[in-house]
Amino acid sequence: MIEADIDWTLWRSFLAIVREGSLAGAARALRVSHPTIRRHLEALETRLKTPLFTRSPSGLEPTAVALDLRPVAEAMEASSRALLRRALSERDELAGVVRLTASDVVAVEVLPRLLAPLRSRHPRLSFEIHPSNRIEDILRGDADIALRMTRPRQKNLIAQHIAGVEIGLFATKSLVDSLPNVPATLAEAVASGWMIGYDRKTAIIEAMEPLGVEAKREDFHIRSDDDLAHLAAVRAGLGMGFIQAPLALRTPDLIRMLPELKLDMELWLAVHPQLIGVPRIAATMKALKPGLKRFSRIGVV
Repeated sequence: MIEADIDWTLWRSFLAIVREGSLAGAARALRVSHPTIRRHLEALETRLKTPLFTRSPSGLEPTAVALDLRPVAEAMEASSRALLRRALSERDELAGVVRLTASDVVAVEVLPRLLAPLRSRHPRLSFEIHPSNRIEDILRGDADIALRMTRPRQKNLIAQHIAGVEIGLFATKSLVDSLPNVPATLAEAVASGWMIGYDRKTAIIEAMEPLGVEAKREDFHIRSDDDLAHLAAVRAGLGMGFIQAPLALRTPDLIRMLPELKLDMELWLAVHPQLIGVPRIAATMKALKPGLKRFSRIGVV
């Protein structure tokens, strides 16, 4: 019979091996020694009476049993973190850590301005900002609040729609003035050789297809898979690119090209149900909502 009281540290090491694909990677992730991770794995396999990994040229591959155990172990991980945060939180005042995740652009351009007034009022609050697009950050307990540009589909999250955010094609006035012919259509903008696009990602190309424009990677002479690099390139006059219209309003030198061309995204706040009643989490969400709505309208938070 398998004993029920398996030490949580064994499961934590198990999850690290699954995610990192090797004992060495798991050891680095958990900041423990390689032999410690090996002992944990051997102990867990002994207790479960089954192998959990097989060796392959790319590292350790989880067995079918390990894959079945992973979501249960991740639920344990999330509950453990939530329990610790709840135990350490001071319920009568706003204090403690709030971990937020958002896309690179929102994490850099929007979040800090929204959080500054809140922390001025409650200096015992601390914030951790994690730029990421993975909604799994909340389900795994890696973040408390997520700002997303698409509606979260996971049933285990509380998601609140905040506002729509318009995406437009922008360039600096100096760049537009230097062009021999200002593009009058999206196809002309692509053909101009001044469009900023992705390197390996295909989101921009896919967004153009419904508009009747067929583009390929080589049509973009300035390429990056980083949205912050896109924004910086547009602001520097390196090319014309798609950016959030509210951000463009902050840069007076930017001109909207093809004003009739509009791509819409939605801004959502998501939180784990176990955290919605924690005062510091609720207060942070309450502070974010009006600021995000102002940003979506006029670019000012």
